[in-house]
Amino acid sequence: MNTALAADPLAPLRLKKNEDRRLRAGHLWVYSNEVDIASTPLKAFQPGQQVVLQSHSGKPLGCAYINPNSLICARLVSRDCRYRLDRSLLVHRLNIALALRERLFDRPFYRLAYGEADQLPGLVIDRYGEVCVVQCTTAGMEAVKAEVLAALDKVLRPAGIVWRADSPVRQLEGLERYCEDHGQVPETVQLLEHGVEFRVSLSQGQKTGWFYDQRMNRARLRAYVAGLRVLDVYSYVGAWGLQAAAGGASEVVCVDASANALDALHANAAANGLDQRVTTIQGDAFEALSQLRADQQRFDLVILDPPAFIKRRKDAKAGEQAYHRLNQLGMQLLGKDGILVSASCSQHLGEAQLQQILLQSARHLDRSLQVLERGQQGPDHPVHPAIAETAYLKTFFCRLLPSA
Repeated sequence: MNTALAADPLAPLRLKKNEDRRLRAGHLWVYSNEVDIASTPLKAFQPGQQVVLQSHSGKPLGCAYINPNSLICARLVSRDCRYRLDRSLLVHRLNIALALRERLFDRPFYRLAYGEADQLPGLVIDRYGEVCVVQCTTAGMEAVKAEVLAALDKVLRPAGIVWRADSPVRQLEGLERYCEDHGQVPETVQLLEHGVEFRVSLSQGQKTGWFYDQRMNRARLRAYVAGLRVLDVYSYVGAWGLQAAAGGASEVVCVDASANALDALHANAAANGLDQRVTTIQGDAFEALSQLRADQQRFDLVILDPPAFIKRRKDAKAGEQAYHRLNQLGMQLLGKDGILVSASCSQHLGEAQLQQILLQSARHLDRSLQVLERGQQGPDHPVHPAIAETAYLKTFFCRLLPSA
């Protein structure tokens, strides 16, 4: 690695006794209550400042960046104290991430960098051919913004970069929310997934514009849809629904609250010659499902891929109730031998919890449930085995039958 060695020494951040065990086991985060504030007061540091992380005995653990105002007050960026978070290290890490994606995908449409799992804490990059979308969620990454842009230019030479620093998570770091473009950024970009073309807006779309994490699960959908009537709830611009139509579904009904998203969906359907089999309903998902039930509509396959209902641990109870209600409504629209595809991107809802919700929802309706497949996020969203939060997506393919 050609990372330049830092000239000026970094200030130390010392941990309390035994608080280095989790880091030595592979974790990258330091919580504020783990810091020895008698030796290294947190108020002495600036948000985004780089430090040398030390054990209680003073032994170096690596280079990190700090935000004294955040619960996660430090994030390890290198276990070798010689290497700081600079352009050279960023180039090295991005090249490692790129090598994996180029091995997995034959076209340049993927998540290039996935935070801690790619040794780039606080940084997410999605690639759309010649354009990249960058999400920065921490003060440490914001402090090296120029270096991130320079490193991305070095590795990919993209025609344009969208810097989307608008995630609500930034508020936890005390950062402002904003968006800005660098280079040539078109109003929409085109991507190809499983032979279906999509156009998405990178500035007005949800998050980074597309949800690459469900790519592999959408590929599996093709095995289930031939000749079926399909309902796609929270459809956005048609990622699931158009894959169902392309896979041979006889009819696809897509539900979303956003008129702009449904306009884009119709355009994507027409571009792929699927518009004759795709219709849309604009409105709240729960209200739309209730109305479809009142209208005695029935579907052979229902897809439920909602936004995270549990964004914080304190939202767990209300969020679980929302997942119960959503899945019950979806099940009530299924025929006697129907397929339910149910997903959750809430990191605070475990796979076992979602499976229990599906079982309870089925039993509440006096139906039997078979779990056919379990899906997770794609390999361009690798999981850091020491950080449970990086494994957030779970998708169940289920069969719903009359109670025996």
